[in-house]
Amino acid sequence: MKYLFLTILIISTKSIFSQNISGKVEGFSSIDPEITIRLLNTDFKTQTDSLGFYQLQSIPKGTYRIQVTLTGFKPQTQKISIVDEQDLILNFELQEDKNELNEVVVSGTLKPVKRLESAVPVEVYSPVFFKKNPTPSIYDALQNINGVRPQLNCGVCNTGDIHINGLEGPYTLVLIDGMPIVSSLSTVYGLSGIPNSLVERIEIVKGPASSLYGSEAVGGLINIITKNPTNAPVFSADYFTTTYFESNLDLGMKFNAGKKAISILGVNYFNYDQVIDKDHDNFTDVTLSERISVFNKWSFQRNNNRLFTIAARGMYEDRWGGDVRWEKKYRGGDEIYGESIYTKRGELIGSYQLPFEEKLMLSFSGNVHYQDSRYGITSYIANQKIGFLQLTWDKKLGRNDLLAGIASRYTYYDDNTPATKEAESTWLPGVFVQDEITFSPKSQVLLGMRYDYNSIHGSILTPRIAYRFKANDNTIFRLNAGTGFRVVNLFTEDHAALTGSRDVVIANNLNPEQSVNVNLNYIQKINFGNGTFMGIETTAFYTRFSNKIISDYESDPNKIIYDNIDGYAISQGISTNVDLNLPSGLKFIVGATLLDNKNVENGVSEKPFLTESFTGTWSVSYKIQPWHLSMDYTGNVYSPMNLPLLSEYDPRSPKSPWYSIQNIQFTYSGWKNFEVYGGIKNLLNFTPKQNNPFLISRANDPFDKNVQISDGTAIGINGKVVPQGQIIDTPDNPYGLSFDTTYVYGQNQTIRGFFGLRYTFR
Repeated sequence: MKYLFLTILIISTKSIFSQNISGKVEGFSSIDPEITIRLLNTDFKTQTDSLGFYQLQSIPKGTYRIQVTLTGFKPQTQKISIVDEQDLILNFELQEDKNELNEVVVSGTLKPVKRLESAVPVEVYSPVFFKKNPTPSIYDALQNINGVRPQLNCGVCNTGDIHINGLEGPYTLVLIDGMPIVSSLSTVYGLSGIPNSLVERIEIVKGPASSLYGSEAVGGLINIITKNPTNAPVFSADYFTTTYFESNLDLGMKFNAGKKAISILGVNYFNYDQVIDKDHDNFTDVTLSERISVFNKWSFQRNNNRLFTIAARGMYEDRWGGDVRWEKKYRGGDEIYGESIYTKRGELIGSYQLPFEEKLMLSFSGNVHYQDSRYGITSYIANQKIGFLQLTWDKKLGRNDLLAGIASRYTYYDDNTPATKEAESTWLPGVFVQDEITFSPKSQVLLGMRYDYNSIHGSILTPRIAYRFKANDNTIFRLNAGTGFRVVNLFTEDHAALTGSRDVVIANNLNPEQSVNVNLNYIQKINFGNGTFMGIETTAFYTRFSNKIISDYESDPNKIIYDNIDGYAISQGISTNVDLNLPSGLKFIVGATLLDNKNVENGVSEKPFLTESFTGTWSVSYKIQPWHLSMDYTGNVYSPMNLPLLSEYDPRSPKSPWYSIQNIQFTYSGWKNFEVYGGIKNLLNFTPKQNNPFLISRANDPFDKNVQISDGTAIGINGKVVPQGQIIDTPDNPYGLSFDTTYVYGQNQTIRGFFGLRYTFR
């Protein structure tokens, strides 16, 4: 009787719950949008993958209305009936809704606007895009975006920054929810530890944006938009590990706090504790680290749908690299070399719409950053606090769409270096106005102006103009011109100044850097009519810098000499992105950027270090729908870059080779709410050591105990008189080198496998 009851239960359960609905959504041409499919008046809900495929599982028998929604497109609703055990296949083709926002962006104009109707070009990337190559941080994930390159600045501690169109990290402003919370030293920290499951999208603006955002938005900005708590999943978890034994865990959850408050909580934990030395220099190939980050965001329901959100994040990281024998007991000593960094960071971000008829938005952010570092025997203990407050007024008057605001930024900075004799406090108040004038549905112009007053450097004016012409629904031209500025704090930006392997020399008082930029943007959408869509976006850009700060590594191998350039600097080039969707389920995203960056001083043109002339990225995706199996092949390629050598005898290559980092991933999504993924990173097994005898110079003598300095009369083993203050080439030091970690241009991890599990409950 018991077995008969179980049999009946199994059969009845199968007949009730075994039905699945699957299919594909077509008709979109944007990069990896998040399309939502739901059964109305039920809890069944899912999102498409990067190719537009979806699946709803274990649907009971009955009659339903299924709806497909994507911002900017007309909702597709269809009545369906499930009457037997056979799976149902439903395909949809979206149609653009010209009355709705399509790919809403805010970074270009500080207000929500259609991406294609914005006068300022903004690139948008969703979490679906970054899932093609899972990484433990957004910093690493940016490697697959055309024209954006994460750059390591230290071969031992692996800190880095973000290059946009070949410009160094200090020229990139990083925002979270539109608030400037990341300074250049902390780019690697600010972009680490944000749970990927809580990221709604990432917006990137290439080119100066100082007329809206002030200092640091010289070369571009990266705006990380976190999810609205209302739309976030109830619970999500994502864990992956690699054959290097890296482990990364993302957790996200949503909960209601009363009737008028919704909150999301995210936790990120990363751990890597394996001492690996595959290049056999007795130094760690990759920094060991343990990081935990907690993110909490609240959204409050108010009268008249006024906005009020507030978010906070705390992060702690302990990382070290160096001699494979290093332990914490050697921290700060001269027995065993290690670079050990403790980082504590807290952030607060919020927006509050004031209770007036006029649209007045008060936004604020603050962050504290404590860093306790030891680079061998050199200590760097820094304390930085930044507060930001901004009030904006948004008003439409006929053809004019006005935005005006006042802002103030306070920066406190103190460290234990000789260059910072006492704590430095600076104020940067500013006022800005922007007017977007619509002449016709096809033509609009944007005019902007900002005035800032720096408490040290005085007045700074940054104008801006943009023009957009829409030839038709599929062809758009945009011309932008503007200026940018950056107030410099050297030691919060350049890790090379902190390693202790070179002395820092500041030749003069460093003046604020300024830039002028012009770019022409062209967008073309092509619908071939058979389910094939193509999007092409091309941008030609030109940026000229004055007062650019350059770091001189060559005049003296024991020094880094900083000074404003006696001349100017140029960054120019052309960038193209192509997005192709085929009806077979094959999708291509390909990007390429040609760069010409140079410093011009006394009529002599010189290409900066660590600046490529060409970069390319790609992503190829395909899904075998009956198997619920998708494949993603991603990669990038970089042209040679100039690298800093220490002497004329330095045997390392003065240029990096052409190199490419390629990855492949397979994802199985046949289980309800689960995804299993795995693959291989760095398929070509590239490391910077290739074609070089070593990466870190004098790794056998990191404290330079056996380095001899010339008094001006010494003759080296190469038979030449060594100038005073220079390193003597000796039998123990035949290349005349000192210990140095600045020769680095790419990640030093070999080919490795990875495996992960992802769960989402909506």
